[in-house]
Amino acid sequence: MALMDELLALVDTEIGVGEWHTVTQEQVNQFADATLDHQWIHIDAEKAAAGPFGTTIAHGFLTLSMLVALAPSAEIPGVRMAINYGLDRVRFISPVPVGSRIRARSVLKDVHEAGGGIQTKNEVTVEIEGQEKPALVAEWLGRFYV
Repeated sequence: MALMDELLALVDTEIGVGEWHTVTQEQVNQFADATLDHQWIHIDAEKAAAGPFGTTIAHGFLTLSMLVALAPSAEIPGVRMAINYGLDRVRFISPVPVGSRIRARSVLKDVHEAGGGIQTKNEVTVEIEGQEKPALVAEWLGRFYV
Protein backbone atom coordinates (compact mmCIF):
# COMPACT_ATOMS: atom_id res chain seq x y z
CA MET A 1 0.00 0.00 0.00
CA ALA A 2 1.68 3.19 -1.18
CA LEU A 3 0.04 5.50 1.36
CA MET A 4 1.07 3.23 4.23
CA ASP A 5 4.68 3.28 3.04
CA GLU A 6 4.63 7.06 2.67
CA LEU A 7 3.25 7.51 6.19
CA LEU A 8 5.68 5.01 7.71
CA ALA A 9 8.54 7.04 6.26
CA LEU A 10 7.25 10.09 8.17
CA VAL A 11 7.16 8.53 11.65
CA ASP A 12 8.93 10.77 14.19
CA THR A 13 8.76 13.68 11.74
CA GLU A 14 7.05 17.00 12.34
CA ILE A 15 4.27 16.96 9.78
CA GLY A 16 3.17 20.53 10.19
CA VAL A 17 2.42 23.63 12.18
CA GLY A 18 -1.02 25.23 12.05
CA GLU A 19 -1.95 28.89 11.81
CA TRP A 20 -2.21 31.13 14.88
CA HIS A 21 -5.71 31.56 16.30
CA THR A 22 -6.76 34.18 18.86
CA VAL A 23 -8.93 32.80 21.67
CA THR A 24 -11.80 35.21 22.35
CA GLN A 25 -14.03 35.68 25.36
CA GLU A 26 -17.02 35.06 23.09
CA GLN A 27 -15.66 31.59 22.21
CA VAL A 28 -15.06 30.83 25.89
CA ASN A 29 -18.57 31.99 26.83
CA GLN A 30 -20.15 29.94 24.04
CA PHE A 31 -18.20 26.87 25.16
CA ALA A 32 -19.30 27.47 28.75
CA ASP A 33 -22.92 27.58 27.60
CA ALA A 34 -22.55 24.46 25.46
CA THR A 35 -20.90 22.42 28.22
CA LEU A 36 -22.66 23.99 31.24
CA ASP A 37 -19.21 24.78 32.70
CA HIS A 38 -19.66 28.35 33.92
CA GLN A 39 -16.75 28.44 36.36
CA TRP A 40 -15.75 32.04 37.11
CA ILE A 41 -12.16 31.58 35.90
CA HIS A 42 -13.63 31.27 32.40
CA ILE A 43 -16.49 33.77 32.27
CA ASP A 44 -16.22 36.39 35.04
CA ALA A 45 -13.59 38.92 33.89
CA GLU A 46 -13.76 40.99 37.09
CA LYS A 47 -13.38 38.06 39.48
CA ALA A 48 -10.80 36.38 37.23
CA ALA A 49 -8.67 39.56 37.22
CA ALA A 50 -8.16 39.04 40.96
CA GLY A 51 -7.73 35.28 40.58
CA PRO A 52 -4.66 33.10 40.09
CA PHE A 53 -4.31 33.78 36.35
CA GLY A 54 -5.06 37.52 36.34
CA THR A 55 -7.64 37.15 33.57
CA THR A 56 -10.22 34.73 32.23
CA ILE A 57 -8.83 31.55 30.70
CA ALA A 58 -10.09 29.13 28.09
CA HIS A 59 -11.44 25.79 29.25
CA GLY A 60 -8.88 23.04 28.72
CA PHE A 61 -11.51 21.07 26.84
CA LEU A 62 -12.18 24.08 24.59
CA THR A 63 -8.52 24.12 23.62
CA LEU A 64 -8.61 20.36 23.07
CA SER A 65 -11.77 20.58 20.97
CA MET A 66 -10.07 23.13 18.74
CA LEU A 67 -7.44 20.63 17.56
CA VAL A 68 -9.35 20.04 14.34
CA ALA A 69 -9.15 23.75 13.52
CA LEU A 70 -5.65 24.32 14.90
CA ALA A 71 -3.75 21.35 13.52
CA PRO A 72 -2.32 21.50 10.04
CA SER A 73 -4.39 19.59 7.53
CA ALA A 74 -3.99 18.56 3.95
CA GLU A 75 -5.88 16.61 1.36
CA ILE A 76 -4.21 13.23 1.03
CA PRO A 77 -4.54 11.82 -2.47
CA GLY A 78 -6.38 8.51 -2.49
CA VAL A 79 -8.00 8.97 0.92
CA ARG A 80 -11.80 8.83 0.59
CA MET A 81 -12.52 9.46 4.27
CA ALA A 82 -10.61 10.48 7.39
CA ILE A 83 -12.05 10.34 10.91
CA ASN A 84 -11.02 11.24 14.43
CA TYR A 85 -10.55 7.96 16.27
CA GLY A 86 -9.81 9.34 19.71
CA LEU A 87 -7.04 10.32 22.07
CA ASP A 88 -4.60 8.15 23.99
CA ARG A 89 -3.20 10.78 26.32
CA VAL A 90 -3.96 14.42 27.02
CA ARG A 91 -2.19 16.76 29.40
CA PHE A 92 -3.23 20.37 30.06
CA ILE A 93 0.14 22.01 30.76
CA SER A 94 -0.59 25.75 30.90
CA PRO A 95 -3.74 27.88 31.03
CA VAL A 96 -4.70 29.80 27.89
CA PRO A 97 -5.53 33.41 28.80
CA VAL A 98 -8.35 34.92 26.77
CA GLY A 99 -6.81 37.03 24.01
CA SER A 100 -3.86 34.66 23.57
CA ARG A 101 -2.89 33.27 20.22
CA ILE A 102 -2.50 29.50 19.98
CA ARG A 103 -1.48 27.06 17.28
CA ALA A 104 -0.85 23.32 16.99
CA ARG A 105 2.37 21.56 16.06
CA SER A 106 2.07 17.91 15.04
CA VAL A 107 4.57 15.02 14.98
CA LEU A 108 3.58 11.67 13.46
CA LYS A 109 4.39 9.01 16.08
CA ASP A 110 2.82 5.78 14.80
CA VAL A 111 1.15 4.28 11.74
CA HIS A 112 -0.47 0.86 11.43
CA GLU A 113 -3.35 -0.95 9.76
CA ALA A 114 -6.54 -1.03 11.82
CA GLY A 115 -10.27 -1.34 11.28
CA GLY A 116 -9.97 -1.64 7.53
CA GLY A 117 -7.94 1.54 7.28
CA ILE A 118 -4.70 3.17 8.32
CA GLN A 119 -4.49 4.42 11.89
CA THR A 120 -2.13 7.24 12.82
CA LYS A 121 -1.04 8.63 16.15
CA ASN A 122 0.12 12.23 16.20
CA GLU A 123 1.67 13.98 19.16
CA VAL A 124 0.03 17.38 18.99
CA THR A 125 1.36 20.29 21.01
CA VAL A 126 -0.75 23.43 21.31
CA GLU A 127 1.58 26.38 21.71
CA ILE A 128 0.73 29.73 23.28
CA GLU A 129 2.43 32.61 21.49
CA GLY A 130 5.17 34.11 23.64
CA GLN A 131 5.11 31.36 26.28
CA GLU A 132 7.68 28.64 26.78
CA LYS A 133 5.28 26.00 28.09
CA PRO A 134 2.52 24.71 25.81
CA ALA A 135 -1.18 24.80 26.56
CA LEU A 136 -1.55 21.08 26.02
CA VAL A 137 0.05 17.98 24.61
CA ALA A 138 -2.13 15.17 23.23
CA GLU A 139 -1.72 11.87 21.44
CA TRP A 140 -4.39 12.13 18.76
CA LEU A 141 -5.56 9.11 16.79
CA GLY A 142 -6.91 9.27 13.26
CA ARG A 143 -8.10 6.74 10.72
CA PHE A 144 -7.73 7.03 6.96
CA TYR A 145 -9.75 4.94 4.54
CA VAL A 146 -8.55 4.58 0.94
